[in-house]
Amino acid sequence: MLQSRPLPLCNIYKCAKYPAGRHSRLSYYCFTPIARQFVTVPKMSAHENKAEILKWASQDGEFRRKPSSFRKFISKEAGAEYPPEKGRYHLYISWACPWAHRTAIVRALKGLQGVIGLSVVDWYLGELGWKFSTPEETPGATIDPLHHASHLRELYFRMNPDYEGRFTVPVLWDKKTDTLVNNESSEIIRMLNEEFDDFVDDKFKGVTFYPKSLRKDIDELNEWVYDTVNNGVYKAGFATKQDVYETHVINLFKSLDRLEGILEKSTGPYIFGDVLTEADIRLYTTIVRFDPVYVQHFKCNIGTIRHNYPQLHKWLRHLYWDIPQFKETTNFEHIKKHYTKSHRQINPFGITPVGPIPDIEPK
Repeated sequence: MLQSRPLPLCNIYKCAKYPAGRHSRLSYYCFTPIARQFVTVPKMSAHENKAEILKWASQDGEFRRKPSSFRKFISKEAGAEYPPEKGRYHLYISWACPWAHRTAIVRALKGLQGVIGLSVVDWYLGELGWKFSTPEETPGATIDPLHHASHLRELYFRMNPDYEGRFTVPVLWDKKTDTLVNNESSEIIRMLNEEFDDFVDDKFKGVTFYPKSLRKDIDELNEWVYDTVNNGVYKAGFATKQDVYETHVINLFKSLDRLEGILEKSTGPYIFGDVLTEADIRLYTTIVRFDPVYVQHFKCNIGTIRHNYPQLHKWLRHLYWDIPQFKETTNFEHIKKHYTKSHRQINPFGITPVGPIPDIEPK
């Protein structure tokens, strides 16, 4: 176990109800928030104040993720508005974004590279949102081959010139009708999982990451993992009040403890035993970013995956090193640069930490 160190604005004491030898600091200590201290922060300039796209938290200090705006479905059902077709649909992602990363993994795992096109935005998220760059300008990025847009926002404005939501990735685009079909990652991965089997090689047909026998369990786990882990790191990192941050970072580590326990009891290398499911895919994109980014950038630093969570660490390294589609879609340069150089309200000088070294440890 790592040696204990004082944590700011918390009373910490060793808690007898947790046995010695547990690897998570949170499970080894009890936390009692103390009186908050108020600090004066400089006001934003008029220019910064206009940059609504870079404003995350509400006035109460809470980050509340807005629901996705485009929720149509690709379906094999007769008469569907958007039937699956080879070459008809195009996926826009960021290697940096964990939500978009999910869709890239499933596209690769299902062998859909020749069925659904892919474009990758630059890692930098500025006042105009995600931008497109050439691979020469930003290795790993692409131009927009469909509309030659300079920024992703242009696709949203093609749908609605008065659009006022966020310009998020992933985006699933229908080339035939020139329409944005869906920008909700959890729904896109289900479509990629289920609707395109007629167009993939035989070895991918019938492969599912949402098996009927586990759907209830997957849905239940996804619900609390999304709230406290996938989105939990953002709720801690974008919090602008101390008590809000403490609430979310403690809930995050409680859930990491819970996941550690689930993997410890698992009969296989995955959350649900020997079956790789979307629960693993959805969790992976957060955990692979945890030590390189979330520990320092989002102040999720009660512990690290590599030092405090041996089961999660083993699970993570298995996915990354043993299943090529996970490693091939994980771009640590885009990940680290995006968070540290785009979130200037958190990191004003855009300094990207060198560590941890390595980004992910060998098996």
